Amino acid sequence: MHAWEQIQLTLDFIEEHLNEDISTEYLAGLAALSPFYYQRLFRRLVKKPVGEYIKLRRMAKATELLLNKDQRILDTALDLGFSSHEHFTRCFKETFGITPEEYRRSPRTMNYMTKPELLLHYTLIDEGVPLITDGIVLELNRKQVEEPILFAGFVNKTPVQFTEGLGTESGVDPLGTLWDRFHEQKESVMGSLEEEEIGVSYPCTEEGYFNYFAGAKVLTETVPEGFQSWTLPEGEYLVCSFEAENFDALVLDALYKANQYLFNTWLPNHKLTTEPFCAERYASHAAQTASMEIWLKLKTD
Repeated sequence: MHAWEQIQLTLDFIEEHLNEDISTEYLAGLAALSPFYYQRLFRRLVKKPVGEYIKLRRMAKATELLLNKDQRILDTALDLGFSSHEHFTRCFKETFGITPEEYRRSPRTMNYMTKPELLLHYTLIDEGVPLITDGIVLELNRKQVEEPILFAGFVNKTPVQFTEGLGTESGVDPLGTLWDRFHEQKESVMGSLEEEEIGVSYPCTEEGYFNYFAGAKVLTETVPEGFQSWTLPEGEYLVCSFEAENFDALVLDALYKANQYLFNTWLPNHKLTTEPFCAERYASHAAQTASMEIWLKLKTD
């Protein structure tokens, strides 16, 4: 068994026992490693100490459980292994910047610590060959765009550090607010925009920031008044398609993991270079949507 497989074994165990008291010593024994070496290897692969990772995964689970308004917040706290409402509230606010009560009253998209799938760091697949791992089906292919495709939406300037913390840092998702604004305005121009939507990250002139465009495909040649435009250029694209169990798992977990695999593992090992933008294409943002694609335009010599 590889070292990363031993750590993955303990990650799977943690996920199944979030409501229990989990000791580092027990996890080290499960991985057949000394506590000292286990903690060093865990931190290197997961980017967090063991205890902090467990707390952050409990907080991630809390964002799901708190949406059930029929369950008391105290019961949610107890279900996650907290001894009191006060302790749970303190941890939640330290993690997300708001209290459980505030989150329940006004739910919003949260970034949180995802459960790593370390297989994605050590496996290479050929184009057209699906990769199946826990909760995700991922595949890479090439597609040709014969003519530019026009989209209408809104642009938000976002700190680069936001993307650097995806999957490991917790807090309110600033892009969620942008998507909410777009969907509110989209309702007012029904018939002008298609259901297909796109989210695009591209360079910003201000150092330390990037632009993010959230929008939908235009049905006509005209962008509705009050909207901004972005055009997907013609050319050859590398397309990473992936599926998850539901829309929340798709955008809050699978999207991060697909990006990590694509940019940190697959592209460097295939010696391909791409244009400086990344497009996320969705059939829609409906709750039943469980698949999406990442489009990267290949550079030509």
